[in-house]
Amino acid sequence: MAAPAQILLENVSHVYRPVRGREVLALDQVSLQVANREFVALLGPSGCGKSTLLYLIGGFLPVEAGSITVDGKKVTGPGPDRGIVFQHFALFPWKTVRGNILYGLERQGMPKAEREKRAQDFIELVGLHGFEDSYPSQLSGGMKQRTAIARTLAFDPAILLMDEPFGALDAQTRGLMQAELMRIFQRTPKTVIFVTHDVQEAVYLADRVAVMSARPGRIKTIVDTKFDKKAENIFKERVFVEKVDEIWHLVREEAIKAQGRRST
Repeated sequence: MAAPAQILLENVSHVYRPVRGREVLALDQVSLQVANREFVALLGPSGCGKSTLLYLIGGFLPVEAGSITVDGKKVTGPGPDRGIVFQHFALFPWKTVRGNILYGLERQGMPKAEREKRAQDFIELVGLHGFEDSYPSQLSGGMKQRTAIARTLAFDPAILLMDEPFGALDAQTRGLMQAELMRIFQRTPKTVIFVTHDVQEAVYLADRVAVMSARPGRIKTIVDTKFDKKAENIFKERVFVEKVDEIWHLVREEAIKAQGRRST
């Protein structure tokens, strides 16, 4: 018997209503189930509603049509059970690495000794020992994103929502951060929904990849990408290359459709 879904989306649609201009149907009848501690990547062409879907799950946008439940409870707003990591770090520039990580724990009312220890534990976990007192302006892009991930993990959300967290990084740093993320989640398993444009990244990190259609976004298909990824040259392994190729063709079809709609 399959385990019940931790996150359940049923027939979710979303319309953007700008002050000027016409309404835009961003998502149309999206249904998705995500199990406890499963890593699901959302992949699709630009403008297909990937980030919109993430923000709906996070409670940052109202659910107007359909329903989203987390652990059987309807999502009506943000909550401590769901942490989010953005593409552009969203760190407080006037706070140090330690200060950024401590911020959420202070707001939770955690006792000082406990929050200090917890912050240091996560600084160690993401490999930032020695940079505790550095400010964001003194950090590389990868180190800023490590800080953002540590800040979110520190208050121990059951679910992590990641909106293209490595999109602003150079290719080399991105590859290192992908491997780092795999290592972190082997030690602190979470349920993860991960938005990306990168097919290789999705196949490498995720247990399943949900490919979305051109706008209005729908789930076109879901591809199982849960296989042994511990090989030293995983990116050259046949099973990996075949999965990337399969998903790339699915995304490409939708990207061509999206381009055609924009040009008409």
